[in-house]
Amino acid sequence: MKEKLKIELSSIQPELWKIVNQMFENPELGDQEFESMKLLTSLLTEHSFQVETGIVGRETAFKAEFDSGNPGPKIAYLAEYDALPGVGHGCGHNLIGTMSIGAGIILSKIIQHTGGSVVVLGTPAEETNGAKVAMSEQGVFQDIDVAMILHPSDQSYVSGDSLAMDAIQFAYTGKASHAAASPEEGINALDSVIQLFNGINALREHLPSDVRIHGVISEGGKAANVVPDYAVGQFYIRAKKRAYLDEVVEKVKNIAKGAACMTSATLDMSNYELSYDEMITNQVLSDAFTKNLQQTSNLPVLPAKQSYGSIDMGNVSQIVPAIHPYIGLNKPGLVAHTRDFADQTITNDGLEALKSGVLALASTGYDILSDKQLLESIQTEFQRK
Repeated sequence: MKEKLKIELSSIQPELWKIVNQMFENPELGDQEFESMKLLTSLLTEHSFQVETGIVGRETAFKAEFDSGNPGPKIAYLAEYDALPGVGHGCGHNLIGTMSIGAGIILSKIIQHTGGSVVVLGTPAEETNGAKVAMSEQGVFQDIDVAMILHPSDQSYVSGDSLAMDAIQFAYTGKASHAAASPEEGINALDSVIQLFNGINALREHLPSDVRIHGVISEGGKAANVVPDYAVGQFYIRAKKRAYLDEVVEKVKNIAKGAACMTSATLDMSNYELSYDEMITNQVLSDAFTKNLQQTSNLPVLPAKQSYGSIDMGNVSQIVPAIHPYIGLNKPGLVAHTRDFADQTITNDGLEALKSGVLALASTGYDILSDKQLLESIQTEFQRK
């Protein structure tokens, strides 16, 4: 049956590659991916998927489903298609989205032999305010048995972990005055932000190595001769586990309150992006995928790399068995979020990654649909973890 998947891929490969290039030429930022969504959903519709757009209150999110009409597991492939400002598809989302719809389409061609259904979920804004969080919270994965996404990288790596993350804004309000003529009349909001940074830097000494705290001053005053009456610091705070992250965030918030007391400014704290949970890789599912990728690609599959980033797939992995492996673009050392990375997605190496990735994802879906024991093992591990 897997040979049938190869035949089906060959028939849609030109269309998939065209989409990869069209998305590369027209990169769209998170929650603005209207043309990218149209490219992906149009091809799914052509292949008899039932498509619903605008789900979970996100205009560029979608759910596409092909049901065999017979009982069986429900396999979900997750598509990302947002780009980076100034860089374009420097994270390879033009490949991610296309690999997911390709896998869904070719799996749908043989699903009448296995039963079950295949779902492709369009998940906007992974780089900023990831829609997978809302999908996880609003029950989109309630009837999903497994969820898979495949990410381009310099080389291929098995699915690993990621850090939980909160994105927190600290906005201080002070009182403006002439910085030279009447400084005593002012309350310097920028001083509050500076003390916040100093306090966080002192905290770092007492945190484990997996914790990451990094921020910017997004507003800090307009003129040197005016005491800044409003200043804002925005931070990403990350840790290996959500439970410990919550402890670190509380410490940072106490520092922020202390900075306000030191300067007499008032403080407003808020989350300026959605929070991400840590990624929990389902090892049984990961092993099944790795075996298929090794059969579809000539590139080695390396052990999971240490990740200090955060992904909204982590939220998905908390409620359904999930993986987030990486497929190589045959350029060791290639750095993500760069123009070089974006350019590599539309080379021959990008095309090979597309073909191998689609087949590996679809083959893993077929394994689950046709092997009840495999699905039971995946579910047992998930329940244990």
